[in-house]
Order: sequence, then structure tokens, then C-alpha cells
Amino acid sequence: MPAYIDSIAKGVSTVMVSYSSWNGVKMHANHYLVTGYLKKKLGFKGFVISDWQGIDRITSPPGANYTYSVQASITAGLDMVMVPYDYPAFVNTLTNLVNQKVIPMKRINDAVRRILRVKFVLGLFENPLPDGSLVDQIGKQEHRELAREAVRKSLVLLKNGKSSDVPLLPLPKKADKILVAGSHADNIGYQCGGWTIEWQGGSGNITGGTTILDAIRSTVDPATDVVFSENPDAGLVQSNHFSYAIVVVGEPPYAETAGDSLNLTIPEPGPSTIQTVCGAVRCVVVVISGRPVVVEPYLPVMDALVAAWLPGSEGQGVADALFGDFGFTGKLPRTWFKSAEQLPMNVGDKNYDPLFPFGFGLATKPAAAVQN
Repeated sequence: MPAYIDSIAKGVSTVMVSYSSWNGVKMHANHYLVTGYLKKKLGFKGFVISDWQGIDRITSPPGANYTYSVQASITAGLDMVMVPYDYPAFVNTLTNLVNQKVIPMKRINDAVRRILRVKFVLGLFENPLPDGSLVDQIGKQEHRELAREAVRKSLVLLKNGKSSDVPLLPLPKKADKILVAGSHADNIGYQCGGWTIEWQGGSGNITGGTTILDAIRSTVDPATDVVFSENPDAGLVQSNHFSYAIVVVGEPPYAETAGDSLNLTIPEPGPSTIQTVCGAVRCVVVVISGRPVVVEPYLPVMDALVAAWLPGSEGQGVADALFGDFGFTGKLPRTWFKSAEQLPMNVGDKNYDPLFPFGFGLATKPAAAVQN
């Protein structure tokens, strides 16, 4: 909540309610939270918008009583409704409810006032179209550098060494031969996750940026031989005398319900790659995911573990920390569970027994500081 409250205090203009329920009440029909808490207690002056066909889902099955859905959502405090298909049905239903005085006109006036206020503040009546001269600002190097900084500061180091007195990180840039493995090592789409170019995201070089593999190659000493294999077999791993390995695995991109999971595990071949590589070579595993996932079964074979979340296009930020140009400083913003069966799990629970607790995160110093 603090992050949301802070955003509202600093003037965020729009809030979208979710499909979820709270204490059995659908958020799209929750007058207490939308009007009572958000608008009145927090003093939110912007407008509240529904999610895609969100009001339809107030009933079960969706759309079973459309008149009720319109009434419940508008009286709850929604100001703008996302109606992707049959907007005349919404307009006619709302008009009838207002004419019948089921929905008071002052509620409509409040919604209109909120929407127009945001448009006036943004200057949309004077300048309704975006400034085309700013197009060349997109993807500027200084912006990519800021994104790169955000990546390295958000990384969370969960393990560093099979014993605390023998850390693996930071990795040496100069080595005879190193292995980079995993489905997410050379995949911009996987680094970015859902809502990137497409609704569900995608795989491959779907946008500009730096993959983690490319970042590693540009960071290590020119004399270091970097071998990449997405899912190497045991023969390759055991016969090459690698100095160390970097395994990058995680979840495929998803958005919204497509990401629902009952087990929250890393899909194959991720676990197999971890076992094959880390069982034979000193390794650091970098997990690319939008949430904690099950890693406990593989933790013993790892020398180091990094939660990289969804780093986006600037994979160089991952290499910055792995090789010690910058230290690890990130802390877990949520509890990391051992298995999905433990969920829900929150700080303060009687049986709070996570793999890594909320706020956990190991720190390292930059390699230069260590050497000095």
C-alpha cells in the first residue's frame, strides 16, 4: 500500500480497478474501496477506469445481469468504463438507469468532472495530439543507461557460495573458458515479459536492446572463451573444463490470466539445465521471472542465485553486477516461498517459514573495492 498511497499523493491521474475481489466483493462494485477509501480518504482527484470488460465480471457468469453490473460499477465510483465491443448497450443501459433515478445525476457529473479535469491538466484540449518532434527521444542512450542502472539496482542476490566464506560472485572477467546456458540467456522477449510489443509478449529479438549473453560477451576479457548452449548435454558440460557457468532460466512471457499457475515452477528445460550444468561446474543461476518461483529443489547444486525479475531490454545491467563493476544491493520486495503449497504467506504469519524472507538480499562490493 505505501507505494500506491505515495503515488496518489504525488498526483497520479488515473487508477484502474482489477478483476479481483476483496472480502467477497468484486473490485468493480466495491463502493467502500473505490469511493470511500480511494476518493474520499486518500483524496484522489483523478478518475477511476474499469478493466477490459471488467463490469461484466461483477456477475457470475459474466454478463448474466448487465443492468446490475452497470448500476453497481457506476455507483461504486467508476468514472470511465472500458467497453470493447457493444458500447451502445452500455450507453442505453446507463441512460435508462439515470432516467429512472437509480443512478443519481450527481454521480454522472462527478465522473465527467474528474475526466475533464485530467484532460485539462494534461492540456489535451489545447494540444490533443502528441508532439511528433519528440519521437527521436525514444530509446536514447541516456534513457537506456537509466534502464541499465535500474536493472542492476533491482537484482537480488539470494545465494553466494555453497559456504559463506567461499563466495562465487563477483565473477572474474578473465578465465580460460566459461559456459553460458539457459533458455533466457539470449532472448530479449523473455527478458521483457508480457505487455511488450504484443499483449502476451514474445520470444526472440522483438525489440532493441542487449541480451544477457551479449552483455556477458562484452564484459569479459577478450581472451575469455564464451561458449553458449541453450540446453547443453552432460557431455558438453563435463568435457570442456569450464572455469564457471552462468545459467539463465525462468518463465516465458505472460500477461494477466495467461500467467495463472497452481505450482509456480520454472518450466522445462530450465530445471534440467540447472541440474546438468550446476552439477558439474561452479555456477550462478539467474532467474528471469515476474514473481518468486520454486527454486528450493535446485538450490543445493547452485553456487550462487540471483533474482533478476524482468530486467527488460538492458541486459548489461545484469552483467554489471555479476562481474563486479557494481555491487549487489537489492532486497526482496516480497516473501520467496519454498513451495506453492505454503501460499498465501505473509510476514507475521504464525507459520512463516519462507525460503527467503521479505527484505532479504545479500550484498557485494564492486570488484575494485574488494581487490583494494
